[in-house]
Parts: sequence; C-alpha cells; structure tokens
Amino acid sequence: MELVFAARVIEWRGPSPYYFATVPDEESADIREVAAMATYGWGVIPVEARIGEITFTTSLFPKDGGYLLPLKNAVRKPQGLSAGDDVTVKMAVRL
Repeated sequence: MELVFAARVIEWRGPSPYYFATVPDEESADIREVAAMATYGWGVIPVEARIGEITFTTSLFPKDGGYLLPLKNAVRKPQGLSAGDDVTVKMAVRL
C-alpha cells in the first residue's frame, strides 16, 4: 500500500524529545485495513517513507485511532524541519 499525504510535524516531550508527522485520518483508516497483515506487535506498522530527498524505514506508532510517523534526526535536521512545519510524505506500508 502506497500513500502520499501532507502532515504537520509535532514534538513529543517525553524523557527525550522526539518528532513525528501526524498521519491524516483518511490515510490512517486505509492503514487500519491492512494493519493485521503488517504489524509485528503492539500495533506498530513497518513503513518506508520519503520526505524531500530522504528515504527512510521506520514503524508507525498507533495513537488515538490514528498513526504517528517518527522523524529521526537524520531526516529532520538536513531539511531544517521542526515542530509546526508542514511536510509532504510519500509512504509505503511494508507487508
């Protein structure tokens, strides 16, 4: 399953700050349809994503019926992304 969507970068303030792109409701609903085939446990979904010129692999985190795409520093920093920025994400769920 391949998706393209616009997302806002948010910051999670836990013991260590981390950044995520919020997957929109419509795309989250599409992901839920294949979640049982894709998850390797705890509801996380493995994906390959692309933001700008950077392609990376990670796993979506389930949150409040939707999903969060973790943004590693190796993705964020070269593109100057921070909380509140809007990004275009190209993403494929890895089944």
